[in-house]
Amino acid sequence: MMRTTALRALPRGTVARQLSTSAASQFAQPSESTATPAAGTKPPQIKEFKIYRWNPDTPSEKPKLQSYKVDLNQCGPMMLDALIKNEMDPTLTFRRSCREGICGSCAMNIDGVNTLACLCRIDKDTSKPGKVYPLPHMYVVKDLVPDLTLFYKQYKSIQPWLKHDNPPKTEILQSQHDRKKLDGMYECILCACCSTSCPSYWWNQDQYLGPAVLMQAYRWIADSRDQATEERKEKLQNNMSLYRCHTILNCTRTCPKGLRPGSAIAFMKLEMATGKKASHGITEVA
Repeated sequence: MMRTTALRALPRGTVARQLSTSAASQFAQPSESTATPAAGTKPPQIKEFKIYRWNPDTPSEKPKLQSYKVDLNQCGPMMLDALIKNEMDPTLTFRRSCREGICGSCAMNIDGVNTLACLCRIDKDTSKPGKVYPLPHMYVVKDLVPDLTLFYKQYKSIQPWLKHDNPPKTEILQSQHDRKKLDGMYECILCACCSTSCPSYWWNQDQYLGPAVLMQAYRWIADSRDQATEERKEKLQNNMSLYRCHTILNCTRTCPKGLRPGSAIAFMKLEMATGKKASHGITEVA
């Protein structure tokens, strides 16, 4: 869900903090006339952030980096805390939801790394600015919001649900060993950080499924309860869907959940080449 931050209403009787009507001064650091901090209080720790801005409503204006300055002493420790400071700029647009690294909404490129803003700590070094961009090599809806339409369409194409010829009326039992094979894959939150860090996906995303979707494809191939294993493999048996992976492993390095999409893809290639199911999961040692 795309959400634009907005100023919150204050309870009746609350005195609102005065904000300048000048857009430029809204996100400026405190003026020289600001009173000296009282004894025992921390002096301002001003950090500059350069954030990608683009508005589709003004297509004649080119994308730009807009500079904001935030007092880290008045801000939470995570990058998402800096972005949702409403007094900074309520027009800044980005996705967010859970703030716990579970929904994947706030995926973006921070200081050159694809990650989740809610899990990325602010670099306390105030001598260099933090830079925030939308996920790379994707169409941009607005500001930090990438267009994930193709990504979700690819996810849908692998039919990410259990297939069973004669579904029983009770749950389908699974051994602990078979259940362990799913570890390291079911935890994926589809944030797209790995896929958008993959050079193969940058240049071939119209045909190559990318690390996130391929790991989810293997999650169902590895599931002992699923009866469509051969059908799933057959759909991937072409030059582009799976085999454009060149084991660069950017996907594994950037995953904010610590998962290993590259290993899942390697396991899938091995199974498709040998016709044998793996005896262990991607998190286990053979």
